[in-house]
Amino acid sequence: MSSYDVAVIGSGPGGYVAAIRCAQLGMKTAIIEKYSTLGGTCLNVGCIPSKALLDSSHHYEDAVKHFEEHGIEIPGEVKVNLEKMIGRKQAVVDQTTKGIEFLMGKNKIDVFEGSGSFKDATHINIAKADGKMETIEAKNTIIATGSKPSTLPFIKIDKERIITSTEALKLKEIPKHMIVIGGGVIGLELGQVYKRLGSDVTVIEYMDRIIPGMDAALSKELMKVMKKQKAKFHLSHKVKSVERVGDEVIVKADDKKGNEVEFKGDYCLVSVGRRPYTDGLNAEAAGVKLNDRGQVEVNEHLQTTASNIYAIGDVIRGAMLAHKAEEEGVVVAEQLAGQKPHIDYNLIPGVVYTWPEVAAVGKTEEELKEAGVAYKVGQFPMRALGRARASMDIDGFVKILADANTDEVLGVHMIGARCADLITEAVTAMEFRASAEDMARMSHAHPTYAEAVKEAALAATEDRALHV
Repeated sequence: MSSYDVAVIGSGPGGYVAAIRCAQLGMKTAIIEKYSTLGGTCLNVGCIPSKALLDSSHHYEDAVKHFEEHGIEIPGEVKVNLEKMIGRKQAVVDQTTKGIEFLMGKNKIDVFEGSGSFKDATHINIAKADGKMETIEAKNTIIATGSKPSTLPFIKIDKERIITSTEALKLKEIPKHMIVIGGGVIGLELGQVYKRLGSDVTVIEYMDRIIPGMDAALSKELMKVMKKQKAKFHLSHKVKSVERVGDEVIVKADDKKGNEVEFKGDYCLVSVGRRPYTDGLNAEAAGVKLNDRGQVEVNEHLQTTASNIYAIGDVIRGAMLAHKAEEEGVVVAEQLAGQKPHIDYNLIPGVVYTWPEVAAVGKTEEELKEAGVAYKVGQFPMRALGRARASMDIDGFVKILADANTDEVLGVHMIGARCADLITEAVTAMEFRASAEDMARMSHAHPTYAEAVKEAALAATEDRALHV
């Protein structure tokens, strides 16, 4: 029987990063993955493929709608080759997952393909695809099994017309009318992909706004922009049935007044969140407790109820974000090595990769109001930037919330071009507990989108914005 200092169950961003860091710190490490490719949901059917399709569809939309204004003339009709677009997406995925294989070899991490389940707290059974079973011994184990798409109890996902994000990444045709149940990150990103390619898109959201976990100003602005892009929204609607009739999908929902509304389309994307994935883990055999939400219970050190077993990422509490899982993986590895690592969950940024992109870190305005914190607001519109006008990306703004007494930055919320990258400036500043004036006094290259951050900080500092 092979013995290891650490075994990691699951090879998504949290799992493979944890394995690499453990190996870097001198631990003999194994990683167990049930699928034939490494990388988990994120690399195979999540972050990476969705971004590939978002980029491809964005290029197409620019060619159809904006090239002529830039003085670029294309003779003939611009067409979508969906098969080729999906093929490019898969090539990106394949290249990325092969990169993880390379990193496992480089760091001398043993990879086991099969479903891992606990025999007890120090032994893991690995069920192979050919029916064979192998058992390894691990002094410590990190559970990084991630999550799966959720559904509603009355919806039957047929993976053909009633689909999840996994199927939406490999459709054989462009939907005529895609109904999206759920106005969160996944539904909006994939809805925008197919809207750009020519689908009618209708978003049905139970809450009274889209991206409900983010600052309300971002929700309002993103919906305004996406409505301008001809997406339709039905907020405060409770879906009560989804039925397929031939190639048609019929969705019935009650609006906020209780009136029944019917929607008909040829595809329905169910994007109502994700659930922790612990199926087949046999956690109880190792003394690992799950809570009533199916999450693995952990303490502040990410330790489970079994002291030598840890859990990270989507399978535990907190935001289901790849970069959150990565940070947790590093934290566990460094703790096992006797180090004292740091993670601040308030400073894990959230991003929506629509266009314009949406990004945020820290407290929302609603959270500060609820907590009774005195704060001030600085906001700056993207359209006031020379760089934004040059690229025709004028939608959006940057909003900075700072403590009214100390000027410490408490939250940064932005929507606009390249905000997924711009948010890191805010994370860095807040990690070092910068004030709005600190951010305002840093030189920002001109012309850039990042100037909006400086101007919003100036606006929060005695209303000193220069260009508005």
